[in-house]
Amino acid sequence: MNLIASFPAHDQQAAIRQTAAALLNDRTPGFSLPQPLYTDERLYALDMQEIFAKEWLFAGHDCEIPGKGNFMTLQVANNPVVLVRGDKGVIHGFHNVCRHRGSRVCLAEKGKVAKLVCPYHQWTYELDGRLLFAGNVMNDDFDMAAYGLKPIQVRSAGGFIFINLAAQPVNDPLFEAFLTDLETYLAPHGMDNVKVAAESHIVEEANWKLVVENNRECYHCNGSHPELMNSLLEFDNTEDPRATPEYAAQVAEATARWDAQGAAWQLKYFGRRNRLTRTPLKKGTNSMTLDGQPACKRLMGNLRDPRMGALRILHLPNSWNHVMGDHAVTFRILPLGPRQTLVTSKWLVHKDAVEGVDYDPVEMRKVWDATNLQDRKITEDNQRGIDSLAYQPGPYSQSFEFGVIDFVDWYSERMLSHLEEEVPALKLAQG
Repeated sequence: MNLIASFPAHDQQAAIRQTAAALLNDRTPGFSLPQPLYTDERLYALDMQEIFAKEWLFAGHDCEIPGKGNFMTLQVANNPVVLVRGDKGVIHGFHNVCRHRGSRVCLAEKGKVAKLVCPYHQWTYELDGRLLFAGNVMNDDFDMAAYGLKPIQVRSAGGFIFINLAAQPVNDPLFEAFLTDLETYLAPHGMDNVKVAAESHIVEEANWKLVVENNRECYHCNGSHPELMNSLLEFDNTEDPRATPEYAAQVAEATARWDAQGAAWQLKYFGRRNRLTRTPLKKGTNSMTLDGQPACKRLMGNLRDPRMGALRILHLPNSWNHVMGDHAVTFRILPLGPRQTLVTSKWLVHKDAVEGVDYDPVEMRKVWDATNLQDRKITEDNQRGIDSLAYQPGPYSQSFEFGVIDFVDWYSERMLSHLEEEVPALKLAQG
């Protein structure tokens, strides 16, 4: 049944919003979502409008735009974005859209410029977004000051850059608290002195929510991720029902050592959106590598001991991360369509580490390259099953899939909150 089509044709925008609200209000708590929320193009467009255009998103790292004029670009649904380092180290964020006729200004993924110049008609902008040059063809009363690049909100903490496309983001004290603690937890790793050692991009033919759901549980890990399970403990909390006395003893030994180093480790939740914890890796391993040993000889920050476990950082709706003593692996998702999601992985090392001497990027990548491919197959098979006539929401495990429950609850709460707002124009996905 086409639920949206059952609403009056004269008010399709309101119908889409009412349909989404009805599906979310009527869903069974602790179960997966109704099928249209994973498949319908119009509800996907609503996700882009109400979640990805209004919530704080992980965009990249400070180290990717280290100096004045360095920029990076990304695409959030239909919205091209550019981040650029300006005077005094300030990171500016803009819609990457020329104020002349709407062309993208920066076409490369990364680069360095003196000014931001639109390639179409050479309109030129200062790094802070001010329009400097519009040729000599505009009328004498043309107001240059009125045509600067449209800004977006940017926050940076612990070397992580977050963006928000909303004109006035909702005040969120929990997100502010997360940013403060993110700095504290990452302090030993010296994130102001890192570089990207390797990067990968995988397109998963699955709805973005399925990609997040798959990440938020390790119920599937033992059967699907042999490389990852060489070092990863699938739980990170001594209260987890899978935790053993041996794990509790390992945690006690590790946390005493981290306390002595002044390294934060406590499990912290910031609502359902953000989560921080430092947890040991499997006994005898110090890094997420095939043999469990450090992938980089030059440790992060000023660390002298590689036994830092894994600092796990969650940021909904689009990032999860693992930071170890020798390197970090960060993940960002950006939806491309109702059944298509871009997963970007980056491996970070100390900026003074020398490739071929201190680390081999091929060896460093092996565990997560394998895991990413395995997860792609899992989520794509999941999407194909959900597309079936036979699909109906199924129950999550309270013990093993509590992270998925948290995500689905967070998504539902945020969507319902945004759906109460004024109805804007809705753009359907391209392609």
